[in-house]
Amino acid sequence: MDVRRTPDERFEDLPDFDFEPHYLEVADGEGATLRIHYLDEGPPSGEVVLLLHGEPSWSYLYRRMIPVLTGAGKRVIAPDLVGFGRSDKPTETSDYTYARHVDWMREALFTHLHLDGITMFCQDWGGLIGLRLVAEEPDRFDRVCVANTGLPVGHGASEAFIAWRDYSQNAEHFPVGMIVAGGTVGGLSESEVAAYDAPFPDQSYTAGARIFPALVPMEPDNPAVPDNVAAWESLERFDRPFLVAFSDGDPITRGGDRVFHDRVPGTAGQPHTTIEGAGHFLQEDKGPLIAEKLLQWMDAH
Repeated sequence: MDVRRTPDERFEDLPDFDFEPHYLEVADGEGATLRIHYLDEGPPSGEVVLLLHGEPSWSYLYRRMIPVLTGAGKRVIAPDLVGFGRSDKPTETSDYTYARHVDWMREALFTHLHLDGITMFCQDWGGLIGLRLVAEEPDRFDRVCVANTGLPVGHGASEAFIAWRDYSQNAEHFPVGMIVAGGTVGGLSESEVAAYDAPFPDQSYTAGARIFPALVPMEPDNPAVPDNVAAWESLERFDRPFLVAFSDGDPITRGGDRVFHDRVPGTAGQPHTTIEGAGHFLQEDKGPLIAEKLLQWMDAH
């Protein structure tokens, strides 16, 4: 496995991102190790809030939510998925599978960090991976909040998703910063676009970002379908607080909130919300508001 590690200087002086990096190593399944970066902010004894990003962002996405949460005494953990942010980046798309991403995060969060009593906020692929972890070890999670995400089982691809998947697999150049900017309502500054580009000095670093859309199990023969079906069987017994907070401006996941209401018993009686004026990357458009809503919900439960 050929692995790229983004030089540290790429992450210097990023706007609104004065957080200390932390690292751990996980097995890659072939006898080698991969370095995973994560943020660990707030008091070590604080209630754990786990923030999981998706495609093609990284923990920078949560820079406006973290201070609100830590200001209320929470311990915030925000990892970078393998292939993203300051985490290592295998260079071949074949190095990435859905199962591997779940394995890497399981080892990082449970085996190394020993997280428990977790309140999880997950968006995009953060949900596809995070919900698998909830299904495997539900007792580690006190609460779950899902936003613009899903857990597909071989059907339901929207036209917007199909167009995005086709673009990701065929574009000669993969402009990560502009892709994130295009998934917001308010847009990003030039320096913020550069911050999303920072993990990718050249296109050899983008294999993980490029392949993610093709790994989403939207066809019945996708190898991840059986694992996601099994995960849903577990989630259909999950009765701890489960909040649904999709945005009103995301064509990729629009309507995907309904399945959680229909199938997860923990959604009953929760203060579900629609984040208005926000796109796919609702953390960019309404980060502080989302963090405040999370705190209110945590305090009530």
